[in-house]
Parts: sequence; C-alpha cells; structure tokens
Amino acid sequence: MMNNGTITSNLTVGVMMSIETLDIQEIDFSQSKILVYGDVMLDQYWFGDTERISPEAPIPVVHVQGKRQCVGGAGNVALGAQALGATVRLFGLCGDDEAGDDLEKLLQQSAVASHLCHLADNPTTVKLRVMSHNQQLLRIDFEKKTSTDNELIQEVISHLDNAQVLIISDYAKGVVGDVSALIATAKQHGVAVLVDPKNMDFSVYKGATLITPNRKEFEAVVGVCHTNEERIKKARDLLEQFSFESILVTLGKEGMLFVQRIGEPLHLPAHKQEVFDVTGAGDTVIATLACAIAAGFEWHAAMVLSNVAAGLAVTKLGTSIISSEELRHELRLEQGGSARVVDKETISALVRVEQHKGHKVVMTNGCFDILHPGHVAYLQEARALGDCLIVAVNDDASVRAQNKGENRPINPLAHRMAVLAGLQAVDWVVSFSEETPEKLISAILPDILVKGSDWQGKLIAGAKTVEANGGEVKFLTFIDGYSTSAIINKMRQTT
Repeated sequence: MMNNGTITSNLTVGVMMSIETLDIQEIDFSQSKILVYGDVMLDQYWFGDTERISPEAPIPVVHVQGKRQCVGGAGNVALGAQALGATVRLFGLCGDDEAGDDLEKLLQQSAVASHLCHLADNPTTVKLRVMSHNQQLLRIDFEKKTSTDNELIQEVISHLDNAQVLIISDYAKGVVGDVSALIATAKQHGVAVLVDPKNMDFSVYKGATLITPNRKEFEAVVGVCHTNEERIKKARDLLEQFSFESILVTLGKEGMLFVQRIGEPLHLPAHKQEVFDVTGAGDTVIATLACAIAAGFEWHAAMVLSNVAAGLAVTKLGTSIISSEELRHELRLEQGGSARVVDKETISALVRVEQHKGHKVVMTNGCFDILHPGHVAYLQEARALGDCLIVAVNDDASVRAQNKGENRPINPLAHRMAVLAGLQAVDWVVSFSEETPEKLISAILPDILVKGSDWQGKLIAGAKTVEANGGEVKFLTFIDGYSTSAIINKMRQTT
C-alpha cells in the first residue's frame, strides 16, 4: 500500500527517512477489523498531595483529592485500536463484583463491543496506583489467577470471519493459556495473529504471525543479549523453533527490533519524546501494528507508525490511548509541518487532552488578513484568559463570502495561518470553510469563546453550544486606530 523506503544492510533505518515516505492522507484505519482476546483488568488511580512523612513509618502521607479508573490490560489494547479508528471486539474474563461492573460500564461508555464472562469465584483484576505530584508512589494489585475459558475461545472463533487481525494480549493472569490451537484456527480463516507475550514458554504461542516481547521478556527466554546481532540470531532461532512469522522486540530507549522469516531485519531508534510514564506503551505498539496491518500497510511502514504512537504514549500519564488524529499530527510535524497549524480532526483531540489535564481552552475566530497591532493585543488578551488559545481562520472562499470583495483576502489562507502561528499568544491555528465557524466551535467546545466588543448584542456562532456545555462567551476591545480595511485603502492611495 505504501512505499516504506529501502531497508539497509546495517539494520538501521532513520525514523525521519521512513516517516517522510508515508502519505499521511492514506493513514485511515476505519476499515480495520480487530479482535482482542486476553487479560482484562481495571486500572485505578488515586491522586493527592504529600506534605508530610507518616509518624508511623518513614513513608509519605498522601491526602487523596481525586480518583480515576479506566480499562486496562487487553481492554486498553482494544480501546487503543478503537481510538485509531478500527472496529474492535474484546473478549475476556472478570469477576462477578463491583470492579467487574465498573469494567462493563467503562466499555459501554467507550462503545467497544465486548464479551466479558463474569466469574463468581474469581475477583476482577485491579491495579491501584497512588499518585502524587505526577509520581507513582505505590501500586496495589488485587488478583487471583484464573484459567483459559473454552467457551470464550469458541466465542472468539465465531467472529473470525469478520476480522483481519486477532490480538492476543497475555498479562499472565491466566486467561491466555496454550492458544496454539486458536492461533492455527485464526490463520486458517486468513486472520493475522499478533501476540503480546508474558509466558516464558513461547511454545504456547506456536504459529503466531508476530510476537512482541519487550527486552526483559525476550531475554528471559533466550538469555542476555548485548548486541542487535545477538538478538537477531536468537530471534531467528525462535522463528524456526515455534513457527513464528516475525518477532518485534521493544527495547525501550533503544527503540525496536523487527525480525522476520523473509526480508532484512529492521531496527528503529526510539521516537524521541520526553518520557513521562511508560505504562501501556506496549499496548499502544500492538494496537497500532494491528490497525496498520489490517488496513493493508506493509510491515515496515506499520513498524514506523507503531514507533511514533509509542513515543506519544509515554508522554501521557497511566494507561493511555493515542487517537488517529494525534498520530497524523505527530507525523505531520516530523515531515516539517508547523506544530501550531492543525486540521479539524487533530484540534479536537488536542483540546480533549488539554481539558483532561484541567487546562482552560480559549477560542476566537476571524479572517486575520493583514495582521496589525490591534490583532496582536486582542490575541494576547484572549490568551491571558486561559491556558491555551485556538484561532479559527476563514479560508479564502469564506472570506470572499463575507462580502470582503473579490480582491480579498490579500494574503492566502496558508500565509495568514503561518503568521498567526508565529505569535507567542497563539497555540493552534485551524481553518474552516463554512460561512461561520459554528460547526467547528461545536466540535471543539472551548471553555471560553472570545469575540470583539463590536459583536456585543449580535448572534455569535457557536455561543449557545459553548454555554450549554458550561463554557463562557467573552468580549474584548480592539485597540482604536487599527483596521485592515483602512490599511488596504491607504496602500491603494499610495500606489
């Protein structure tokens, strides 16, 4: 589907070179159909401040001020694939308890089709993390090892005809036992099988299309490796021994190594990001790989996409998902695009991330044809109202539709957006083609919608939607003596 560059004999392909060959417009996973089978769990987070040490023991006292819970394990893989645009079905076990009910509710809210078997004699696996000042202080696990459920496996098999990829997400909680028969059946149906392994006995995954161990899991099976050449040799031994088609070893800050039966091995350096939390990075890798392979990407292109997605995942707190919009935005930046000029799909995802952090998003709109000091002061004042500022800009046809005249805009859209993106007060610039930005505003749902004081008493596009969502509409005053039309008229008089 895509030209993903030439694989060099020394194993290393620069990430930038590979990314540059990708056509971002072709990154569409909406037709990808993924099944996820494995250990589903509930991830809980307690957040609070630590201001003193306990008098009972030399440990910090956490004053819990907030709680959050989300789907973890195989469930996080399923949510990750869905966030990238795939159609996903999840299969797993949970307890007949409150945590199991919470899992069901979270999956219903996410709209992931799920088949969870509730077991009366097994509690739902729960991982509770206590956090303070963005640091994990403690993790408490509630779990009891279960066993493979044959009825659940038959349920998976019944959906193979409507899937392209099966992900087996093994967290060593017992749901994934010897799945070699399931793998063989899936491949008979033409379904690729990707396995995230935790079992040190790789024979239980015999015949898999791909397994994705991390460095520790890989070396627990083959022994310590000091070089990529050692890893490649031992990976090829595993390919022969267990009839795998390929192996992807994730190496943390050293990137990832891909070895397959046919073709040269590939080593991708880690996609450089500030590492905040590595939790769930492996889930992101396998979810992205599955979506890409199901969409028809070649393996090497799929590796590049998963490498970029993993780089984004480690910048977020806890088990996190990466949307297709975030992935495309990051690739666009790697290809030389502006970090501040974004498309309609990307801006919505970025806003959700900021609001999830508790940040206040401000938005304004206009033509901004010839930028003058009045505009700059207005945008600085708007930015001061919150934590980030979005400027929505009329495209060229939309400017003309506002009776600005056939000779307007003076500056085309790309130039206007580039100038705005260069202002310190502006975080993101996005364009719209409709007569008003109401549709865009309704999709973004900023916390504060800003307009000039000349709009007071008039119908403001998107105002009702913003206010209904709990937001505000505020009016700011332009500095007197500045006008784009006046500047244009003066220029005409001097020619």
